[in-house]
Amino acid sequence: MSTPKMLKVLVASLVAFPLLVTLTLILQNPPANRIGEVFDASALENATHNVTSLHAGSEDVSSQFTEMPKDKLLGGLLASGFDEGSCLSRYQSSLFRRPSLHKPSSYLLSRLRSYEDLHKRCGPYTKSYNRAQKQLKSNHSASSTKCKYVVWISYSGLGNRVLTLTSTFLYALLTNRVLLVDQGMDMADLFCEPFPEKSWVLPVDFPLKETFKILSQKFPHSYGNMLKKNISNTSTVSLPSYLYLHLAHDYDDHDKLFLCDQDQTLLSRVPWLIMKSDLYFVPSLFLMPSFEQELSKLFPQKDTVFHHLGRYLFHPSNHVWGLITRYHQAYLAKADERIGIQIRNFDSGLGPFQYVMDQVLACTLKYKVLPQVDRKRTIVTQSGKANLKAILITSLSSGYFENVRNMYWEHPTVNGDVVEVFQPSQEQFQHTENRLHNSKAWAEMYLLSLTDVLVTSAWSTFGYVAQGLGGLKPWILYKSDNQTTPNPPCRQAMSMEPCFHAPPFYDCKTKKGIDNGALVPHVRHCEDMSWGLKLVDNHDEL
Repeated sequence: MSTPKMLKVLVASLVAFPLLVTLTLILQNPPANRIGEVFDASALENATHNVTSLHAGSEDVSSQFTEMPKDKLLGGLLASGFDEGSCLSRYQSSLFRRPSLHKPSSYLLSRLRSYEDLHKRCGPYTKSYNRAQKQLKSNHSASSTKCKYVVWISYSGLGNRVLTLTSTFLYALLTNRVLLVDQGMDMADLFCEPFPEKSWVLPVDFPLKETFKILSQKFPHSYGNMLKKNISNTSTVSLPSYLYLHLAHDYDDHDKLFLCDQDQTLLSRVPWLIMKSDLYFVPSLFLMPSFEQELSKLFPQKDTVFHHLGRYLFHPSNHVWGLITRYHQAYLAKADERIGIQIRNFDSGLGPFQYVMDQVLACTLKYKVLPQVDRKRTIVTQSGKANLKAILITSLSSGYFENVRNMYWEHPTVNGDVVEVFQPSQEQFQHTENRLHNSKAWAEMYLLSLTDVLVTSAWSTFGYVAQGLGGLKPWILYKSDNQTTPNPPCRQAMSMEPCFHAPPFYDCKTKKGIDNGALVPHVRHCEDMSWGLKLVDNHDEL
C-alpha cells in the first residue's frame, strides 16, 4: 500500500475511533427517556443507593450546604444559639421549602422567647423543678409554687400526637406553664429538642411515670371524675397536687368542661396537669373569653396557629432528616413543580379500591392539579423545554401509585409536561407504636409539606400536619359513603389549619347546647367533617 493511502487510512481510523467508543458507551448505558422515567422507591432508605453524591450518614448532610439560608430563623420563630450539628434540620429546613407567606407577629416572637426563659428556669432538674417534684412525691394538696407544669402523654397515631402536642404547647403558653413530654416507647429520635438548654422530655424518674399506664376517666385524680363527684365546686376546696385531663375522642361532658373559663380558674391552682389527648383542641381555646385577647395578639391571622407553632416545635432528628433530604435530592429536587397526594382510606380491607382511585383522578384532573393525558396519540410534539412535574404519593397501599405511574407511562400528557411518580413506602397497615414506621411516617409528612400543591384525605391527621407545616390549602378528598366516588370528589380547604374532630357543643355561660361553629367569624365547621371545628382567617371567603 502506498504511503498516501496509508496516511488516509490512519487519519480515518483516528477520526472514527472516538465515535465508535462514544457509540459503545451510549449503547451500554442508554439515556433515560424523561417522559417515561418513573421510579418506584419502595422504601425511604433506598434513596441512599440512588444518589451517590450523598453520604449514608445523616451527619454528612451538612456537607451539601456551603451557605446557610438568609432566613434560617424562619422570620424570628427560632432562637439562635443552638448547636447546629445536633439538629441539622432546624436551620436547614428553609433550604428545602419556599419562604412562608405568613409572618409571625412580633408579639408571638416575644412570647416564645419569654417561654424559653421560663423553660430554662423551670425545666427538668432545675431547683424549681426539683422543688415541685418533691411536693408531688409527698402527695400533699396543691400549694403555691414558682413553676407550674403540663405533662403531655404520648397517645394515638403520630399525626394526632403532633397536633395534640401543638395544642398542649399553646395551652402552656396561655397559662404560663412549662410543657414536659412523655415520649413513650416509640418517639425517641423523631424530633429535635425545640427549646434552648433545657430538655422538654419528661425525666425517666418522674414520680408518676408508672401511673400513666392506668390513667382513665375513672381515675381518682381525673378532673372530669372530680366534677362528677361534685368535689371541686368551691374556691376553698383542697385540690390535689396534680390532676389528670382526659381530652381524647371518647371524653364526656364533664371532661369537656376543661374548655370553660370558670374551670380554668380552678385548674390554675394545680401545680401539675397531666394531659392525654388525640385531638387538636386549639379552635375551642379561641372561644374562651379569658384567652381571646392574648390569642388575637399572638395570631392576628387566625389560621396560622399550627403553621407557626408546628415549624417552631417540630424539627426532624438527624436520622429522619437524612431520610428526608436523601429522598428529596434523589427524586424531587429537579422538578419544576412538586405535587403531593396523600391517600388514607378508613374502610376495612387493604385496597387499593377502584372508587378511591376514581375519586383521586376526578379531583386532580378536574381542578388541573395533574395534567391530562392524551389517550389517542403515543407521542406529543413539544415546542421548547418540557415542564417537569414530580408527583409524591403517600399511602399504605402501593396500588394507587401504580395506577398513576402507569397512566403517565402509557400515555403522553396533552400539554407535553413530563411526569414522574414516586411513593416512598408501602406499609400496608398503620403500625402506631413502631419506631421505624413512625420515622418513615414523619419523613413522609415532611416531604408532603415541601410540595407546591397538595391533595389530602378527609379526616386524616397525617394530611393536616403536612398542610400546616407547608402553609398549604390542600384539595381535600371527601370521605366516601357506601364505597362510591363522591360528587364533587373534593374541595379546596378554607384554611391550612387542622380540624378539631370532637369539639364540645356547649355554652359554658348558659350551660346549654350551642353550635360553636357559628359564634365567631374565625371558627367554622370543617370541610371534611361537618361537626368539627377549624380556624379560618377573618378575610377568607367562606
